[in-house]
Amino acid sequence: MPKADGNAPDRRSLHERIAADLRDEIMSGDLPPGGNLPSTQQLRERFDASNATVQKALQVLKAEGLVVGRPGSAVTVREHRQHTFRPADLTAPAAPGEPSPWLAEAQRHGLRGRCRLLEVGEVRPPADVAAAMNIARGTTALMRSQIVLFDEEPVELVESFYPLDIARGTAIMERRRIQGGTPTLLAELGYPPRHCVDRVTARVATQEQYAALEMPSDLPVLRIFRVVYSDGRRPVEVSVTAKAGHLCELEYDSSPK
Repeated sequence: MPKADGNAPDRRSLHERIAADLRDEIMSGDLPPGGNLPSTQQLRERFDASNATVQKALQVLKAEGLVVGRPGSAVTVREHRQHTFRPADLTAPAAPGEPSPWLAEAQRHGLRGRCRLLEVGEVRPPADVAAAMNIARGTTALMRSQIVLFDEEPVELVESFYPLDIARGTAIMERRRIQGGTPTLLAELGYPPRHCVDRVTARVATQEQYAALEMPSDLPVLRIFRVVYSDGRRPVEVSVTAKAGHLCELEYDSSPK
């Protein structure tokens, strides 16, 4: 139980610790959507906190969209807005006439998805991207950056990098949406995605990520570093995706070999 103890190993302020514990109970379903949070008095007793500290914790959860309520009334848990993504499903080219994988993913959630293209151009990629692409540090690559929105709420910021010898002279270099998505275009160009490797970490949002994803507080983002390989294990795309940690979770399905 959080206490206002200066010697406690958790050096966050007490209201941040209270919000963290309640957030976990909301996200895990112990405090279900539509139900009320414990009363202010109950929370004061549970966490040995003042009324002002409890109210400050509740304000954090309200800012994150997890609960709703006004001072003096019951605080209610909102319907969860967290979306479950299956990253492996997003690498296959779209079938003819079918929406691109990320758009199909939005539709699967009953949401309206759209993508806002931010930038397209030649850049010197970060060192880890250059290493994954097997290009010398300082060499340029083609970058496409975009924001993905579900029901107009930004859920991820994506920066995708492509070798120039593949991208040059193709629609990848054009500042417009690619019909069927880049997996479909890469397959048409003779570089069908065959395999991908993800590295997932939780990080504090950068200034760019914080602003683009409209983060409500100092919540982490999920950073997915993905390398897509074609035939001969040639890397044809490297993407760095920041997903809003309070809106997204990842699901991986694997079977024993």
